[in-house]
Amino acid sequence: MNLLASARSLRRGVVALATFMGLAAGWNYVACALFITVDVVGRAFFGVSSAATVEVTGYMLAIGIAWGLAHTLAKRAHIRVDVLVNRLPVGLRAWLHLAALALLGVFAGFCAWAAWSLVDESMLFDAHDNTSLRIPLVIPQGLWLVGILAFCLMVAVLLLEALLSLLAGQGAELDRLLGSRTLEDETAEALEAVEMARRGETA
Repeated sequence: MNLLASARSLRRGVVALATFMGLAAGWNYVACALFITVDVVGRAFFGVSSAATVEVTGYMLAIGIAWGLAHTLAKRAHIRVDVLVNRLPVGLRAWLHLAALALLGVFAGFCAWAAWSLVDESMLFDAHDNTSLRIPLVIPQGLWLVGILAFCLMVAVLLLEALLSLLAGQGAELDRLLGSRTLEDETAEALEAVEMARRGETA
């Protein structure tokens, strides 16, 4: 049980990191939208442009996606086909959740390996983009890699906790940790958002 408690504490720490990265990804998209808006208005009315909007916003979108992966997994927000799984007994369902997470880990590991290979190649050849900004590609690619590595870390700590939960005979707890979001989960999140909005109005 001490190992399981430690695994849960570790997972909470990684979830906190994932939450921060998710917020950063969200604000990154806000900045991306503002950048595009300013560039479009500048071209339309003032005849000026950054001349690198497509490239820079492409980097921002890719980085935002990667940085949001771990938070999405922590919130169980990835799209899942669960029509059959939810009809199975909890014990069997728990093992299927573990198998699905393990397969996701294999995929995440492959993505991390491919991303590192790209970053390593960019460092080796000192690659830059072909815009006027001449951005070293290792910068956006490195930030992209950080998001994928955080995703791998999130998968790893969830796998550790899930395995320990199964060994401890806590299949129902594993189902709550890895299972699809229920209607109650969605309702609770919506009510929490409403409460936060009310607090913001009264502040």
